[in-house]
Amino acid sequence: MKKRPPWVGPLVALVLVYALFAALAPDTFLRSENLLTMARQTVVVAICSIGMTLVIATGGIDLSTGSLVAFTTVVLATLLRAGVPALPAALAATAAAGFVGVLTGALVGRARMMPFVVTLGTMSALRGAAKGLASEQKIDADPRGLDALVSADLTAPGLWITVALAILVFAVLTFMRFGRHVFAVGSNEAAARLCGIDTGRVKIAVYTLSSLLAGVAGVMEFATLTVGDPTDSMGLELEVIAAVVIGGAPLSGGEGSVAGSVIGALLITTIRTGGVHLGLPSWVQEIATGAIIVVAVAVDQVRRARGVSAAAR
Repeated sequence: MKKRPPWVGPLVALVLVYALFAALAPDTFLRSENLLTMARQTVVVAICSIGMTLVIATGGIDLSTGSLVAFTTVVLATLLRAGVPALPAALAATAAAGFVGVLTGALVGRARMMPFVVTLGTMSALRGAAKGLASEQKIDADPRGLDALVSADLTAPGLWITVALAILVFAVLTFMRFGRHVFAVGSNEAAARLCGIDTGRVKIAVYTLSSLLAGVAGVMEFATLTVGDPTDSMGLELEVIAAVVIGGAPLSGGEGSVAGSVIGALLITTIRTGGVHLGLPSWVQEIATGAIIVVAVAVDQVRRARGVSAAAR
């Protein structure tokens, strides 16, 4: 019997939640402007979720995503304020985020430190670095056209960049040897090492790619805010991890779905937006999101248990 793709369940949940809000608030929720706004609001979480999928697939975790996005906005705003053109400034800020990923990956992959501890420390250090660079205040800067990345129409480059990145990472995980190595490390690192896989190098590559994607998300966040804010994206890492888990990736590693993670990000945005349209307080939205995460994990465990019993037979 063919195994069902992990993104099917999250997609069904997304359709049901969307239909619920559409029925409760048809006059506002179904407007094309609202759908476009939801897509734009999903960009940052979706891009970070794509990178987090790689990390969680290796059995790791990254708690520094929110701080890295804020750090990127501050670096980008600082460069723009210094007169650096938009494209070089965006590339430099993204590269700075990638460099952080190299350091994190080296500590996790070569020094074999626990990802939770390393990224917890990185989360605090990056937030402090962003505040120090910004002198503990927001940095206003001319976006020099970067705000067009998240313009209010379907031609917004940010939307298509997100789609392109999702397709690219999906192709890497599905068709390239590196993707097989990522899942092998997450499934059984010791066995992967015995098979000749350089697990340390895989982890360095994974954390670097994830941080680069967080850097891209930081550029998108700056394009939305047009300021460098060291206090921005507090708790973003929890939304990102939730999106990946909802998308069918177990925190134990060995599996991951880019499509599922993007759908998970869309589901979180749909719940938040629908709650706003219904006038629900934020705490109700948070409870609903938490409940969906728990249900998603429970469904995943049932699916795995059935798979194990089927294999035993």
